[in-house]
Amino acid sequence: KGTIHLFRKSQRSLVGKLTHEFRLVAADRRSWKILLFGAINLICIGFLLMWCSSTNSIALTAYTYLTIFDLFSLVTCLISYWVMMKKPSPVYSFGFERFEVLAVFASTVLAQLGALFILKESVERFLEQPEIHTGRLLVGTFVALFFNLFTMLSIKNKPFAYVSEAASTSWLQEHVADLSRSICGIIPGLSSIFLPRMNPFVLIDIAGALALCITYMLIEINNYFAVDTASAIAIALMTFGTMYPMSVYSGKVLLQTTPPHVIGQLDKLLREVSTLDGVLEVRNEHFWTLGFGTLAGSVHVRIRRDANEQMVLAHVTNRLYTLVSTLTVQIFKDDWIRPTLSSVPIANNILNPSDHHIIPMPSLKAADSLNPVTSTPAKPSSPPPEFSFNTPGKNMSPVILLNTQTKPYGLGFNHGSAPYSSVLNQGLGIPGLGAAQGFRTGFANVPSRYGTNTRGQPRP
Repeated sequence: KGTIHLFRKSQRSLVGKLTHEFRLVAADRRSWKILLFGAINLICIGFLLMWCSSTNSIALTAYTYLTIFDLFSLVTCLISYWVMMKKPSPVYSFGFERFEVLAVFASTVLAQLGALFILKESVERFLEQPEIHTGRLLVGTFVALFFNLFTMLSIKNKPFAYVSEAASTSWLQEHVADLSRSICGIIPGLSSIFLPRMNPFVLIDIAGALALCITYMLIEINNYFAVDTASAIAIALMTFGTMYPMSVYSGKVLLQTTPPHVIGQLDKLLREVSTLDGVLEVRNEHFWTLGFGTLAGSVHVRIRRDANEQMVLAHVTNRLYTLVSTLTVQIFKDDWIRPTLSSVPIANNILNPSDHHIIPMPSLKAADSLNPVTSTPAKPSSPPPEFSFNTPGKNMSPVILLNTQTKPYGLGFNHGSAPYSSVLNQGLGIPGLGAAQGFRTGFANVPSRYGTNTRGQPRP
């Protein structure tokens, strides 16, 4: 029940939704600093692109792409603030943390595409090398280096900081780490600066600026213009090698894979859960990285019938919550059900007594002393067997046979009607359920029945 609105409000357009969310982020004062750096970044990119055109240097263009990547990182930082403001909704029940992962993946992939574009242009320049003007080459290098380092060190970018530490090291970091060990072996005081894992973004900014400085000196001294193309290829390869491990890591998060470094801990916790009181089985477990530093998972737990569901749920959640912050546990009791015997009476309209023989079977004392299920002697006071799979028993009704044949065949007797008692006396009687006994007939339309002979031995 509620108010009926005759004229519903029109849905917002995509631009309107983006504007609304941007206003939500801009209302936070922490985002003002990021917006200011973004505006300065756009101005810096404009100047660098003009200087790239005036100097005709593709190496400076490759280095300018790192400044464009800084703009992507600032946008990712804004998205991180927006994610912290948003709460889970019915559509996004796990929250909006995966938008951070998507932003990091898109930024790194775009940086690699820019590096591939530089490589393609560099190959074309090797065929026809143009003249490079060094008037603003060194100025543009220091402006880009200063702004990149100032942005990376001033803005605390949580998504990229996590990815740079969690992803595998790039080949540039490995080579610098080897060089740092050699330097620290000579000067041990520098171990606190060089030995820790260096920030890949700061490292590529310094390496790119160093390549541009070498380019400037070689062009000024020897007019060796091909070194500009070689520096562009080096900067593009360093960019690609630095961004590729981050793209792989964020891509695995988007694919909902289990982080390799927590598989051992998860196996240990699952073993502990399986040993809890009342837990019979732990199955259908699935754990994945929801966002950077957030692990989600779901698991099914089968418990005993007499176990307390709430108590088991509390213990399982308490064990797994130390590692999995977003956890879904489904508890269900053992679904094993004992089979029950049911006797269905034969309808009167199906069997006509005039067309059938009702054969009362004499009791066999030798068979009564045996358990029809286990074929072992049963005590008089022992309870009936727990399971029964429609096997002959002691309470079976007399066997009803169709009277469609006049004389049996295939049993090794002389043709003609023989009394059933004589057949049973020859040892061919086959017990049914205890006292009521049956035997295999030669009639074609009667189902086969199996039992034991008078000595209790199975007979086909």
